[in-house]
Amino acid sequence: MRFHTRKWIKPEDLNPNGTLFGGRLLEWIDEEAALYAIIQLENPKTVTAYMSEISFRSSAKKGDIIEIGIEVLKFGTSSLTLTCEVRNKMTHESIIAVDKIIMVSLDENGKPKPHGKTKIEYVKDRLAE
Repeated sequence: MRFHTRKWIKPEDLNPNGTLFGGRLLEWIDEEAALYAIIQLENPKTVTAYMSEISFRSSAKKGDIIEIGIEVLKFGTSSLTLTCEVRNKMTHESIIAVDKIIMVSLDENGKPKPHGKTKIEYVKDRLAE
């Protein structure tokens, strides 16, 4: 799994227990999945259609640095299925795992749009073409 994004846990990210608020973490995961899918599918009109069961494994506290990892599971006709793990950057302890996130490419009318992609593409490879 590739860990693309790092976040520094700040006071505004904490719950009343003094640990990372789960809703904030889910917001970051959703944003990371969307950015990843938009870049892969080359369509800014890509949305979250489904997020599977979420397993909180540990927490993070103020000052911790976490990293968000995304991996492609499958390319569908108009979708991209991802998996995600968030871990503590320093200890590599897993904080949360999301088994499946399905992102869907939409057309200008908000309907699923076939994207024609079948494999991961890197920007450096697109520029070489």
